Parts: sequence; C-alpha cells; structure tokens
Amino acid sequence: MMLLRSILLVTLLCSLAGPLLAEVGFLTHDFSTSLENILPTMTRPVNVSRSFYGIMFDAGSTGTRIHIYKFIQKAPAELPLLDNEIFHSVKPGLSAYADAPEMGGDTVRQLLKIAKHSVPKKQWKTTPVVLKATAGLRLLPNEKAQALLEEVQEVFEESPFLVPNNSVSIMDGTNEGILAWVTVNFLTGHLYLKSYRTVGTLDLGGGSTQITFLPKTKKTLLSAPQDYIAKFEMFNTTYQLYTHSYLGCGLYAARLATLGALGNHGYTGYKHCYQEVVKVVKGTVHQPMEVKASSSFYAFSYYFDRAVESGLIDGQNGGIIEVRDFKKKAKEVCNKMTKYRPISPYLCMDMTYITALLKDGFGFKESTVLKVSSPRSIGSFTGKRR
Repeated sequence: MMLLRSILLVTLLCSLAGPLLAEVGFLTHDFSTSLENILPTMTRPVNVSRSFYGIMFDAGSTGTRIHIYKFIQKAPAELPLLDNEIFHSVKPGLSAYADAPEMGGDTVRQLLKIAKHSVPKKQWKTTPVVLKATAGLRLLPNEKAQALLEEVQEVFEESPFLVPNNSVSIMDGTNEGILAWVTVNFLTGHLYLKSYRTVGTLDLGGGSTQITFLPKTKKTLLSAPQDYIAKFEMFNTTYQLYTHSYLGCGLYAARLATLGALGNHGYTGYKHCYQEVVKVVKGTVHQPMEVKASSSFYAFSYYFDRAVESGLIDGQNGGIIEVRDFKKKAKEVCNKMTKYRPISPYLCMDMTYITALLKDGFGFKESTVLKVSSPRSIGSFTGKRR
C-alpha cells in the first residue's frame, strides 16, 4: 500500500527511538508478538544528538520504492525528528519477476546506488536497510515469493549498509493495518490525546484493501469476526482495533476479476459496471456495525490517486469529501469517457469499484465524510470540504 511511505517511517522510529517505542506490541486471539517480530532489530545510535539515516524499501504490487530518511534526535527521551527524505521508485513491482528473481534483485541493486549517493560514506555501515513487501508478494506462491526475498537478501548483504535481522520480509496484512493506524494517528497527533478520539484508516492498494479503526462500542467488538480484532499496548494504553486486510480486493485485483465481463477497458456504462464490480465485495467484505455513524476516517493510496485524477480533490493538499462524491464522479466519468480516457481508460471502473467498496463493502453511508490525503501530507493535512 502507498501509505507504506509513512508506515515505514514509523517502523524506523519504532526501531531507532529507543525505549520510548520499544515496548510497543500487540496481541491477537491467534498469536502474541511484539513489533520486534515485525520490524528489524536495530540499536539506537550511541550519540543521539547526531543525525542518522535509515533506508526502507516498499515492495508493493505495482512498484518498488526506496525511502532514504535522515533523522535528528536531540535528546534520548525524545522521538527522532525527520529531517529529510529522498524518494525514488521503479516499475513494475517485485512480483512481476516471480519467474526471474535475479532481475527483481537487480531493481533493488539499482535503487541502492541512489542510497550510496545520498548517505555519507562514513555512515554506511551504521545505516540500516530494510525491505517490506505487501500484497504483491502475498499473492504469489510461497516458493516464488521466498526466492525473491532471498535474492533481495543477497543484494543487501553485498551492499555496504547495515543489514539487521529480519531485514527482508513480507508484511502480514493485519500488521500492515495496525501500523497504518498507528502511523496516521501518530502523524495527526491523536495518539497524544488522553481521550479515544482517534481516526480510522482506509487503504486501497493494488492487490489488497484494508480498514482499521478503534471501535467505540462493545457491539462492534462482539459482532466482528474474532480474527478481525487486534489488541496491543502502546504508551501505557491498551487498544483493541478492528482491522482486516482483504487480499484480492485491491484496485488492480478488482480489475482482473471483472475485466472479462466489462470488456478490454472496464467500460460499459456506470450501471452495468456497478453490477459487476460489486460482486468483488458482496459477501466478501464484512460491514462493521458502527461505520454507518462514523466520519472519522482517513482514506489514502488509490482512493487519493483516483480522486485526484477525476478532479474530486486537489493533488497537493488532498480534500474532504463524502462517499456520494465518489458515486457522482463515477457516473460522470462513465458517461464522458472520451474526456477521461486520456487520463486512464480504467477510470470508470476504478471509480465505480471504489464506490461499491465503500457503500456495499464496508457499509458507509453516502453522507459519510472522508479525509482523502496523500501519505506525504497526512501530518499536515490542509484539504478543504467540497
């Protein structure tokens, strides 16, 4: 998912910031673990007043991205501050090299050249490098996914950077949802509040989609499938989140599931399109009890990208829109494909699928308000209401 940029930033903070976040962990009904099992094991720099670096790879379903972070930590008890970030991406994603893992490793090798130019040479051996893969690799047969991970591990080992334990792995969908929620609420300041006034997260990637929020009622906890509830402690507070990742319900996965019925470009008019795309989510996506009354959700990744492409929101600042705005724009796009086709021949289907996912999948009302934001601007969201 594209929120991975911010998630990866927080994972580095969890690993590098010392005792303040070292105790973060979570407990689900099926397993007990700490973030040390999700994140690489690293040690905090000895001289915390100095700047230090971290290199994170986001191996998504549509591309591989490198994030080179520069941190400054002024005091041992304080969270490190992000001083600078260098970003670069390549397409396609690692999963496209399922039958040629060496080529997948080479894409990572090329991106590491950027890191060597960005991180001071004297800090190479203390700069951790980590890769987290998401839905793209989760959809592959295990042996092919492992071959890609092993190839990346070899590329890391031959680099001059610090390679921690568990540096190359596939991020579980539940863990991704939890980290996304922590990330957004960390960046928006909600984790510092004494109350439970947190915000929920909606993430739409290419291969999967996720919903995560802190339930306000016990009915939501009791009515949810058991493995949809994750319990963890952070900052001396225990949280019980509703979180689930739907593999195969991402935007690109939905395209593949419906293209046969919709033609080469997923366009046969809004009504017929809706009838087909809703089949992807009907009976598959659980509807949490309280989302119909909630408007405290951030939506990002392809929610943001398609909202920008269709003209719903500003690409720089994001925007505050209602679910009905996606529906209205979907109808407009489907009825005026000659206008929107140059932007994307799949825009009709994509906007229609987003509408179906929000309404018939998760069960949001058309009047539900969403803050649609780029992962890069969540912490400084300035989007305006339409």
